[in-house]
Amino acid sequence: MARTGLTSINDVLQRLPSSGGGLSSKFNNSGNLGNPPDGGGVGAGAAEIDLRYLGSRRVLVLVDGLRYVNGASASGVPGSTDLNSIPSSSIARVEVLQDGASAIYGSDAIAGVVNIITKSSQQGFNASAQVGGYAEEGDGLTQDYQLSWGNGSTSPLRIVVGANYTKQDAVFAGDRALSAFPEPYDNACRATCSSFTPNGRYTGSIFVGGNATLIAPVLGRTATPADFRAFVSPADRFNFQPFNYLQVPLERYGAFANIGAEIAPDINLSVRGTWNRRESKNQAAPLPFGFGPTSGLTPTLSNLIISRTNPFNPFGVDLGGANNNVSAVFRRFIEGGPRRFSQQVDTAYGVATLDGKIGSNWFWDVNVSYGRNEAEQTMLGNIDSSKLARAVGPIAQCTAPCVPFNFFGGAGSITQAMLDYVTFEQNDSSRQTQFNTTANLSGSMLQLPGGPLGLALGLEYRKLTGRFDPDPIVAAGFSSDIPAQPTRGGYNVREAFAELNAPLLSGITGIELLELNGAVRLSDYSTSGSNTTFKAGINWKPFRDLRLRGSWAQGFRAPQIGELFGSQSRFDEVLDDPCSSHASNASPRRFANDATIRAACIAAGVPANGSYQQANAQISVTTGGNQALRPEESESLVYGFVYSPAFSRGLSIEANYYKIKVDGAIQAVPRSTTLLNCLLTGDPAVCGLITRVNGQLTEVEGLLQNIAAIKTSGLDVNISHRGIDTRAGRFAASWNATFLSKYDVFVPGPSGTQLLRRAGQQVGSPAQGFPKVKSIAVLDWDLANVGASLTGRYVSKLREPTGILKSVFYTDVQLRLNDLDLLRGLGLAVGVNNLFNVKTPGCVSCESNNFSQAIHDIPGRYLYARASFRM
Repeated sequence: MARTGLTSINDVLQRLPSSGGGLSSKFNNSGNLGNPPDGGGVGAGAAEIDLRYLGSRRVLVLVDGLRYVNGASASGVPGSTDLNSIPSSSIARVEVLQDGASAIYGSDAIAGVVNIITKSSQQGFNASAQVGGYAEEGDGLTQDYQLSWGNGSTSPLRIVVGANYTKQDAVFAGDRALSAFPEPYDNACRATCSSFTPNGRYTGSIFVGGNATLIAPVLGRTATPADFRAFVSPADRFNFQPFNYLQVPLERYGAFANIGAEIAPDINLSVRGTWNRRESKNQAAPLPFGFGPTSGLTPTLSNLIISRTNPFNPFGVDLGGANNNVSAVFRRFIEGGPRRFSQQVDTAYGVATLDGKIGSNWFWDVNVSYGRNEAEQTMLGNIDSSKLARAVGPIAQCTAPCVPFNFFGGAGSITQAMLDYVTFEQNDSSRQTQFNTTANLSGSMLQLPGGPLGLALGLEYRKLTGRFDPDPIVAAGFSSDIPAQPTRGGYNVREAFAELNAPLLSGITGIELLELNGAVRLSDYSTSGSNTTFKAGINWKPFRDLRLRGSWAQGFRAPQIGELFGSQSRFDEVLDDPCSSHASNASPRRFANDATIRAACIAAGVPANGSYQQANAQISVTTGGNQALRPEESESLVYGFVYSPAFSRGLSIEANYYKIKVDGAIQAVPRSTTLLNCLLTGDPAVCGLITRVNGQLTEVEGLLQNIAAIKTSGLDVNISHRGIDTRAGRFAASWNATFLSKYDVFVPGPSGTQLLRRAGQQVGSPAQGFPKVKSIAVLDWDLANVGASLTGRYVSKLREPTGILKSVFYTDVQLRLNDLDLLRGLGLAVGVNNLFNVKTPGCVSCESNNFSQAIHDIPGRYLYARASFRM
């Protein structure tokens, strides 16, 4: 961790070859990305870990072996842990189990378990300060300060306390060539730039040519029909990219305390507590709003009518509604500034543990924990469409404080008085709580030929609650940005488990050790009923240097609060309409080349002459929770070996093959599948999920269901040497790699089950890369008080619909000085990540900032310096 130069435990974990990524500070989820349509809703500033590309909800995060409270960012009720809510100063080490473990730990442990071990003892003070950033670009400055103190492990009363502060500055998309425009490494607007422009795009029969914009902004007077000209694409489109963040700004404050004491012979009491505050921001381009039946906006805006008496109406007739003289007006609200989102997330977590032993072989512990995660989000730059409707309606109804609104003057024509009337400060909030109690007993029962038979038993009860409350104006449907509805719910679960370890044989020829282990867990959920999972494993050491092992495990993941009780929420997804006349590689079956598609499109209102062209790439997607969801079920197989030869002390060679199958995976039917299903089958139930206005695609609906299956397999290889001493110093090396051989997703398709092969692919909405090879190698050198590390990180190439993302190899270097003669306990380190400034592959299918955030680095060399001191 110290040798990466990273200040977030999440960023460190995402370097694991088995990590699929997850949310991080490189995700600027805001604006028309909306609330993720998977029941999650974690927004900017959150950090998650994804193992095996199975999603963060299928990874169980523990703190000191106990479940931690789920995160929240005031945009939903997620089923994942926000690692940014754990104070970094409290972390001693992290254990990662890359194996299915539901039988041992319960729900969510399908892909693996991350167990964060906090500091339980420390002698004296430890302090560190680190500063880093992209020096050549002059941005992304990050500061990290940590302080902790402990009274030592020998005292009857053991105390460890600490605090930390982290501040991370923004990196703007417009400051990198990769993301300055919607197309990667572009220098001008293409068709992917927005139709929502500062001067407006006006479509409909009343406008010149049916597709118009202003010749120039009209200020100080009312526009006339002569002020309009034909809209030219892409020259008149708007570049929204420079307003986005490549790295979101955030601050984290954290504190922890761990106090333990022996209260009676063989009985100990410990109390642990953490508190953390995250203040983060994210940003999107000024609000895209407008009106008209094909605008694809909210119902209020789509049905808006500009009265003929509005003083800024240049045509003297009512515009919109049943008049059929306006298709859509697209306006970029630059006068209101960017859409700015600010989150404040407070997390409190406490544990009390009573433990002891019975005799010499049995140990027991009882734990009670409570966690609460509360988030508030403020958004600036939004419009109350109910006030807007009044401001553009009949002038007689627009009495004070109403101010008539100007839709037709272009950039700068919306005055401060207009702004003050139609805008509002949006305030959203969310909260999750978890109460958990466990009781465990472990020990050895009898002696087997290979050693004592080990047994562990336990009981667990937990209760979770969650809520999400959008601003009342948003909930009423009058927001001009992404609409959302309140969500609240909860559930409780009772569990019992048993784990057995049986060393059958040891110390004989060909069997240095042979042991079997197994586990079973019974779970009873108040929402989804009961479930039983099993796990079995074998360890065999034919001789001292070699261990062979294998395990088979069942797993499950109970649906989370957001998935069960989540209300309908919207997400604007990049979708390709097969009815559109534009060329595309994403949908090979299209209006122009498929008679079935063409007939269905014409029946849906698309012009028969092939003139229809999709107005916007981003289409509104509406998805909600489903209380009828069943738990996901999985089966995993892992087998491999560890070879530690006696002739080379410190050398370890490990390889493990894994195979995981998930059935009943919770997701909505892919929106592209829904579109194609409707056109090919004409099924009324499917077509009823699609909204078209005059043929123009405006919305696709869905519902979370147990519809998918996932099959993935691969190989993990780890080779390490703890160190070789030479006259030139001590050298140590490690190489960790994951080879992904298969990642297949099975979803409903137009003609039965559709197979989506993901290995080696880059997909969008949300962006996720599935590289076939991901690895990291580290070479360490230490001589007396001086040390250095050289790290290489490799990601293999990825294929997307429009091309190839080339493989990348990042090189990191660090130089260290420790325990200097002038001041014992002082440590200094300087380093550079991405030393050779490797070019980040541009991604066309990624819906945000043109790169795969979960896989690749932000462009640029990252330099850092750290000083640490202990006494």
